[in-house]
Amino acid sequence: MERPAGITGIAILFFLTAIYLWAIGALKLLAPEAISLMRGAPLMYGLELAGPYMALLVGGGYALVGWGLFRLHNWARWAAMAVMVLGVWSLVPRISMAEIGVAILWYGLQIALRVAVGWYLAQAPAVIDSFMKK
Repeated sequence: MERPAGITGIAILFFLTAIYLWAIGALKLLAPEAISLMRGAPLMYGLELAGPYMALLVGGGYALVGWGLFRLHNWARWAAMAVMVLGVWSLVPRISMAEIGVAILWYGLQIALRVAVGWYLAQAPAVIDSFMKK
């Protein structure tokens, strides 16, 4: 079965996230004062406090999910949905405390995109068919 274009796009986003976190972790290991681990905070959900090795490990997790989506493994679909839920959960306090303006629009857009991706992975007939036929 051919992979839906939406799944390919989501897998690429997971790979790009992994590369970003790997770059932060590697740069932090090579030049500790060059970058703050807080740059990866929106993607690490509190684990950025554990250090650069955790950035590399979380990046590996994102790469693993991206690879699983690319290969149409059902566990990767469920893992991606869990990451989307975790992302929405982490944004709720931020949007609740944001002042009216650009910040609330930015957090609202992030929540809407994560919900849309999660809904697509959970409900789209083409997605469910492609993962079940594998």
